[in-house]
Amino acid sequence: MKNFSYKNPTKILFGKNQIAEISNEIPKDAKVLLLYGGGSIKSNGIYEQVKTALTNFEVIEFGGIPANPEYSILLKALEVIKSEGITFLLAVGGGSVIDGTKFLSSAALYEGDTPWDILSKNHRTLKGMPFGTVLTLPATGSEMNSGAVVSRKETKEKLAMGGPGLFPQFSVLDPQVIQSIPERQLVNGITDAFTHVLEQYMTYNSGALLQDRIAEGILQTLVEIAPTVIKNPSDYKAASNFMWSCTMALNGLIQQGVPTDWAVHAIGHELTALYGIDHARTLAIIAPSHYQYNFNTKKEKLAQYAERVWNITEGTTEEKAYLGIEYTEVFFNKLGIKTKLSDYTEDYDGTAEIIANRFTERSWIGLGEHQDLKPTDVEKIVRMAY
Repeated sequence: MKNFSYKNPTKILFGKNQIAEISNEIPKDAKVLLLYGGGSIKSNGIYEQVKTALTNFEVIEFGGIPANPEYSILLKALEVIKSEGITFLLAVGGGSVIDGTKFLSSAALYEGDTPWDILSKNHRTLKGMPFGTVLTLPATGSEMNSGAVVSRKETKEKLAMGGPGLFPQFSVLDPQVIQSIPERQLVNGITDAFTHVLEQYMTYNSGALLQDRIAEGILQTLVEIAPTVIKNPSDYKAASNFMWSCTMALNGLIQQGVPTDWAVHAIGHELTALYGIDHARTLAIIAPSHYQYNFNTKKEKLAQYAERVWNITEGTTEEKAYLGIEYTEVFFNKLGIKTKLSDYTEDYDGTAEIIANRFTERSWIGLGEHQDLKPTDVEKIVRMAY
């Protein structure tokens, strides 16, 4: 196991009716900017609960943060923060709203030339404006980590950011909120969380036995509860395990002391930027091809995954490893997720070259757990996913 230093300061308020508790978590003299997305919180009762909890605070609202939080829209929110003297941010939504709020947390205190530099120049945020979250869509784990991704439509880019100053002060996780989530978003959430675990697990053995078992436990739980969550999201037991699995998948715990990959995400982000494909679905497109292309370096872990998650106990290491890839793709397909780029766009010719060129232009040294995947490798992986 590798050396590591781990600290996660986010306070979790988990369970029924926890939204009411946010009044105890925000400084009493705070001027709050309430951030949310397309307005679904106003039809499912969450908005009213949040507003009731904020009765004794001065609150200004900013809605309309889209999926894949858009830089130009976030700049408008940043203007509100500065002109109104906002001191605390409250994100009410899924990963996109929370990610957008993290960008605003950083940008509010940033003293550089332009806020885009935070993303384009990999600015590490050591201190941001304090914020909390009310999670409405389990998927990204952004409610308990310090990372975010922001899109910029005009340049068709989707870039990541982060730093220890971007952990939420608190996050409310009430599993009851998933009752009103459309099936497409539930499926995306399951796929997103599943792939988050794979990015931190599907590398090579490093002697981190507990981290492996926790990762496998999250994967097994997602496989087990997926049918119930999709069929009956009001099932509180399934909803609770779904929500906590998504959070645990990316709160930093299972990546401690182990090598991590993240090439699937890096490539997937480009597909979203180019074609607007749902984030989770880009991961399902790239993951099988990525594992096939890097089979020789991942086969031992793939075989372990096949044994422990899919109960494949017979065959050679190579045979089990290949079945591990196959079962993963079948799982995504059963959720209703298609796993080829051609399923999402007819205009995919040249995509592999475009993405490879982007990585070259950004001078990325290498992707993957060994950081040895060059743009030429990325080009081949994407082409395999056509």
